[in-house]
Amino acid sequence: MNISGNTVFIPGATSGIGLALALALQARGNTVIIGGRRTELLERIAAGNPGIDTVQIDTTDAASIDAAAKQVLARHPRLNVLVTMAGIMRVEDWHRPESFLASAEAVVTTNVLGPIRLIAAFVEHLQAQPDATIVTVSSGLAFAPLRATPSYNASKAAIHMLSESIRLQLADTSVQVVELEPPSVRTALLPGQETSEFAMPLEEFVAEVVSLLESRPDAKEIQVERVKFLRYGEARGDYDQVVAALNAADPHGK
Repeated sequence: MNISGNTVFIPGATSGIGLALALALQARGNTVIIGGRRTELLERIAAGNPGIDTVQIDTTDAASIDAAAKQVLARHPRLNVLVTMAGIMRVEDWHRPESFLASAEAVVTTNVLGPIRLIAAFVEHLQAQPDATIVTVSSGLAFAPLRATPSYNASKAAIHMLSESIRLQLADTSVQVVELEPPSVRTALLPGQETSEFAMPLEEFVAEVVSLLESRPDAKEIQVERVKFLRYGEARGDYDQVVAALNAADPHGK
């Protein structure tokens, strides 16, 4: 993926990594469209960041995704980058179904079905572009589990394998598939995470991501240094130690 000159759609970009990445990409010469559920928040972001376009979208709703895709493509026919950013993370207790089942269904709908539906809405358009990219967003927890968030871990492992698979299928097209693998980052994804000493500062994370995109335009996976402890534990042979260290540091663990 080239770092500039793109038209980029990032649903789930009204806060956290999505918004910070959107602003960083706009600053590097890209046309950026952000999506979110709350109209008033989208309007406030657009007013405070001239040049950013917005579209209302609920990535848990297939009809909303289809409607938003039509709006984005009508206004931005040169769209060539889709970032499937939207996601939720829930603390769950799997000892009893009433304490995890509804949460797990919501996580899978948002984190797995959402990206699948987004890709379905844009994949034919992207293949018609001379140079296009689908950016999926997994997590370091796709590779080492956090005890408190089973469904989130599983959803991100699914996104990793989805990315690996569609990269193979789309190898005969102009579409590159890039997997972004964040570590814990200081966002509101979980209560307390914005101030967690174990989480990477948001500004540092996005700056390193943009640097990696610039220096490695053909990269299949975007990994900041802090995620490699989780990403490569199994390959290094210290997976059990990685899992133990991750969960010992977890403020949500029990």
